[in-house]
Amino acid sequence: MNNKLFAQAFTKVISGILLVGLLLFLPAGTFSYWNGWLLIGILFIPMIVAGFVMMKKSPQLLQKRLNAKEEQSEQKTVIALSGLMFLAAFIVAGLNFRFGWIVLPDWIVYAAAVVFLLGYILYAEVLRENEYLSRTVEVQENQKVIDTGLYGIVRHPMYMSTILLFFTMPIVLGSALSFVIMLAYIPIISKRIRNEELILEEGLEGYSEYKKRVRYKVIPFIW
Repeated sequence: MNNKLFAQAFTKVISGILLVGLLLFLPAGTFSYWNGWLLIGILFIPMIVAGFVMMKKSPQLLQKRLNAKEEQSEQKTVIALSGLMFLAAFIVAGLNFRFGWIVLPDWIVYAAAVVFLLGYILYAEVLRENEYLSRTVEVQENQKVIDTGLYGIVRHPMYMSTILLFFTMPIVLGSALSFVIMLAYIPIISKRIRNEELILEEGLEGYSEYKKRVRYKVIPFIW
């Protein structure tokens, strides 16, 4: 095992847990916010498992994803807007628990947790199918168009999985108000996809033909 890579991944995970915990439990005013613990569990436990798998089978991919940084100003804007969206959604969720604004039934919370895990499975399948998958918008050396599996259904299955993940997060947290905030992800990701496809059409051979074969971007028969 690469000790340096393990330390880097471990630091990222611990930092993520602390940040999410701070954004949830501080506004909630208590550590008894059980929805917050549920989200942390279903968010980070699969992430840790996936990290160990990638460390063993594809350490280069894990390294690339840990160190990825956007270079394009337009994509930096998208990331900044996404960060503000999560910040607002998590803080509002904690406040919603503290003041009991809109309390969702437990069965809806548990159903959302199941859908969230399905979204994680979908994301894992996308990683398996596309070795060129990156956290940044770029065309990599020797990259080829992937048009099989999920990529034969929609052009951006990764974003299909993130929609499932991001839209169920606020429901897991029991906050309908946070769900409304997370709807901002649609215009944000639309902006990213437009820019990404322009770059792929310019730099990736065969992508224009792929767009003609696979009509839908994210959701079959809808988008």
